[in-house]
Amino acid sequence: MAALSPTIPVQEPRIGGTGGEPPVRDGGGNGGSGGDGYADYRHRLRRARLGIVVLMVAIVMLFVAFTSAYVFRQGLPTFDDRTSSYVRDWIPVNLPIQLLLVNTFLLLLSSATIELARRQMIRRVALAGVESIPGVRVSNGHSFPWLGATVVLGVGFLVGQWLAWQALADRGFYLATNPSSSFVYLLTAAHAVHLMGGLVVMLYAASLALLRKPLEARCIVLDVSAWYWHFMAFLWIYIFALLVVMR
Repeated sequence: MAALSPTIPVQEPRIGGTGGEPPVRDGGGNGGSGGDGYADYRHRLRRARLGIVVLMVAIVMLFVAFTSAYVFRQGLPTFDDRTSSYVRDWIPVNLPIQLLLVNTFLLLLSSATIELARRQMIRRVALAGVESIPGVRVSNGHSFPWLGATVVLGVGFLVGQWLAWQALADRGFYLATNPSSSFVYLLTAAHAVHLMGGLVVMLYAASLALLRKPLEARCIVLDVSAWYWHFMAFLWIYIFALLVVMR
């Protein structure tokens, strides 16, 4: 009589999700409840990305308002009491173009480094899932601190912006010198403030490693930080072009 042996179904491992989402170990978010960890991770990532998109839309609306006011004020004449007539008081600002170009290069380079940091974190999460298999060891090789490089470049950009403001002052353009110079300081300072917010989030992402938080949580924070930082780079290119064209 033939003996029957029970069959054991073998589940194929996930090798990643859509949109650059790394594979997540089982139980990564629901206390070891099988495949629910992967679903929980994707839900948390989508929620974090939705939140950063809402924030970016709000920032876009703010700078659209600034742009509208900038263009409207440029063509608006003012009444001169001495001549009893309307005059144009808009004076073209002598921008430190070379210094601003250097700052632009630093910010674009930092956008590339944070993308490398994001992909490095995705790889670490994927390898952590493989290393959880008994008897399997994977060499991570040399890991370059891309996130640290991004922070350094971001600080360098802010220092460069401060030097640009000093150069404007040396050329006689202060915050209250003219409406044109006021808008230059307003646009560049508003961008710098939002950029500092991105630096704070990146420092928080780096602190998660010191606090030994799960790789999945660190990956989510770094992912949304990269989205925001790329947005800051594109926003600066827009502001720079606006100031050069409309001055």
